[in-house]
Amino acid sequence: MSKLTKKQKTWTIDAEKLHGVDEAIGLAKTNATSKFDETIEVALNLGVDPRHADQMVRGVVTLPAGTGKTVRVGVFARGPKADEARAAGADVVGAEDLMEEIQGGKIEFDRCIATPDMMGVVGRLGKVLGPKGLMPNPKLGTVTMNVAEAVKAAKGGQVEYRVEKAGIIHSGIGKASFAQEDLRRNFDALVDAVVKAKPSGAKGKYVKKVAVSSSMGPGIKVDVAEIAGA
Repeated sequence: MSKLTKKQKTWTIDAEKLHGVDEAIGLAKTNATSKFDETIEVALNLGVDPRHADQMVRGVVTLPAGTGKTVRVGVFARGPKADEARAAGADVVGAEDLMEEIQGGKIEFDRCIATPDMMGVVGRLGKVLGPKGLMPNPKLGTVTMNVAEAVKAAKGGQVEYRVEKAGIIHSGIGKASFAQEDLRRNFDALVDAVVKAKPSGAKGKYVKKVAVSSSMGPGIKVDVAEIAGA
């Protein structure tokens, strides 16, 4: 058995115990002892196999209390739509010029939005943006003519969630410095969105396990019985 680190010795949790949601969030905050403001994260283990198209779980949700992060937004648009994006606070706006920057290895955004007419240009960047999860997608509201609204949503607490190969969704729900009730509101919003996104192909128990942690802290198991629709 490996030795506990100095940090692990300070953790105040029973690794096997199931906790209520509020208790788990409180413990995650207590165990966030790093010098930086750690992110509080949720891991949802789902009863799906994302290799099958009818079991993919993916979407966006707006966290009511925000994320605590500064999100840089890139927009592919021309003319008045490009002006709209800039006015809404987009960090990078362009067309072929932006495509060339990205091809040259310069990606200065965390979310990417495009107007439908720009998808011919954006499509050439599939091999670059796809693996990074940055490819605009109509289902996620990132291919749209309403670029101003999309930019404001991305800046204002909207997060994207996507199930990984092992059937797990990881997502931040705010910072350790957030008030307990704000983290609970964000937790509820994320879990509700994932439950509502249950795919047609999912059979048996949908939400198998839930854990809450801080960036550098231990995973705290949540009692799935507390989660409606799971």
